[in-house]
Amino acid sequence: MVKNLLVTGYKSHELGIFKEKDPGVHYIKKALEKQLTALLREGLEWVIISGQPGVEMWAGEVVVALRDKSYPELKLAVLTPFLEQEANWNEGRQEQYHSLLAQADFVESISNKTYISPKQLAAKNGFLVEKTDGMLVLYDEDTPGTPRFYLEPARRRQEKDSSYEILYITPYDLELIYQDEQDQKGQFWE
Repeated sequence: MVKNLLVTGYKSHELGIFKEKDPGVHYIKKALEKQLTALLREGLEWVIISGQPGVEMWAGEVVVALRDKSYPELKLAVLTPFLEQEANWNEGRQEQYHSLLAQADFVESISNKTYISPKQLAAKNGFLVEKTDGMLVLYDEDTPGTPRFYLEPARRRQEKDSSYEILYITPYDLELIYQDEQDQKGQFWE
């Protein structure tokens, strides 16, 4: 059973998403909501993210919405790799990030320094995998991108501990959600 779940995936630019109003964000959030809701029924208590732009921030927003709507027991932790990770982000992204931090149940930086080296990111990935019972990742095997840096320690952990779950949201899952919504819209017009 997964009580503490790491959620990650691509950064928004890796998905070709440059605006929050992009239709892709809607389908990604729907997929996250579907997976998280299923896990909540099985005992999920905490969702942990590092607050990266893209899938992680969208997952945080989904958690807040689920908590506010139907699952008040659900908690969100944002464990950043280092202090001021948002320092070089654009203003809109910083506002989105600060809003999410204000709504999180727990916020902490793994390194108590600002960015020094990529080693801080690797340490964050390993730390978050070790502190969780499973990971939900938006991932396409054909496009490794940044999620692979979480998958490597997660797969190593899974080799030692078969109870560690790695759950995937794939492009196929997103396509199914898209098709389902299109089918529902079509039924409305008939």
